[in-house]
Amino acid sequence: MKKTAKSLVDEAMAQVTTYTVEQARALHAHPGVQFVDVRDVRELEHEGVIPGAVHAPRGMLEFWFDPESPYHRDLFAQDKEYVLFCAAGWRSALATKALMDMGLERVAHVGGGFTAWKAAGAPTEVKPVKAAKPATRD
Repeated sequence: MKKTAKSLVDEAMAQVTTYTVEQARALHAHPGVQFVDVRDVRELEHEGVIPGAVHAPRGMLEFWFDPESPYHRDLFAQDKEYVLFCAAGWRSALATKALMDMGLERVAHVGGGFTAWKAAGAPTEVKPVKAAKPATRD
């Protein structure tokens, strides 16, 4: 391998804006800021969520932000600053860098991610788990 995952994260961290949990808390619920959770849906169900954050799975993020993509979501075309987070800050650093590479200017991430947010006593809530649909017999 020419680059490791860690070296990619280190490169991204050197180029993106990283907010501390305290800085992110000051921005939380501000009308010009949208928190974006890039964790896997199972992490949201097991660990909880930040109130008001929208979920954009890491694998769909670029497609949902790209207005030319058939998967584009209008939520990601607003005049807001987008603050991304994951569990520890690695995936969100890579995601923030990817969005910057696409031309998004007002994007940052939370250092330490949801784990640091929760450890600091910042607000969280339980994400309801969707019940599986019962099997039907034909």
